[in-house]
Amino acid sequence: MERKEDSFRVTTSDDLEVSAYLEIAKQKAGEQPVAEKAPEADREAVVVIDFGSQYSMLIARRARECQVYSEVLPYDAPWQRIAALKPRGFIFSGGPASVYDPGAPLAPAHIYESHLPILGICYGMQVLGHQLGGRVARGTRHEYGHAILHQAAVESPIFADLPPSLPVWMSHGDQIVEMPPGFTTLGYTENSPVAAMGNEHGIIGLQFHPEVAHTPQGKEILKNFLYHVCGCSGNWTAGNFIAESVARIRKQVRKGRVICALSGGVDSAVTAALVHRA
Repeated sequence: MERKEDSFRVTTSDDLEVSAYLEIAKQKAGEQPVAEKAPEADREAVVVIDFGSQYSMLIARRARECQVYSEVLPYDAPWQRIAALKPRGFIFSGGPASVYDPGAPLAPAHIYESHLPILGICYGMQVLGHQLGGRVARGTRHEYGHAILHQAAVESPIFADLPPSLPVWMSHGDQIVEMPPGFTTLGYTENSPVAAMGNEHGIIGLQFHPEVAHTPQGKEILKNFLYHVCGCSGNWTAGNFIAESVARIRKQVRKGRVICALSGGVDSAVTAALVHRA
């Protein structure tokens, strides 16, 4: 049986496939591709650690909209798989669990040991609080829907160039009741005294969901994390993905032949187009 690490599968996912498909279609129609400025070796990436959220792929999409490459990996992904992406930082997704549930998904030690920036969203924030020495408990009431986030007196790059109060989308039952050592409150709502927290090492937690449209300035918050905390400059496009994939296929196949099963769906259509181009 072929080992997983030897797979020649071209890694794609949801909207990334669509973006690549549209880019290829425009080039087929005669539109010249924009000269790419970032080879794979210099590609800036962040990894979304999935704790079971329905929004994990949306988080990755928002990162790509900020021109930073992103992939979603399961919370128990081995370090070798993560390191291959050469990430500049991590985003912990939300999730349906409670950190105190038996077998609740938690982040592996190698993520913290990497000393890279981390943004925890909702359950991801609670994971940070729980694993780094804080305390998570049930809130006095479940919070679901719109809330107004008020920035605390402490300035943070995560809220750079944003107003002192802004609407956000909440969806949680648990909340941080005691922050880990070294963390300070960055923002609060009427129901959540610690709706945002951070430390001087680039580890930030947000109780709300910046990735959804219901948080109008959420994309700016994510961009602040990517640019100001992770140090990304935004050098990735769907065109980069096409160029990287074609180069990778050529390297793997060399002078061999490829059999591509085409169903007509987006996944196989993108794969077929990339293989044909290679």
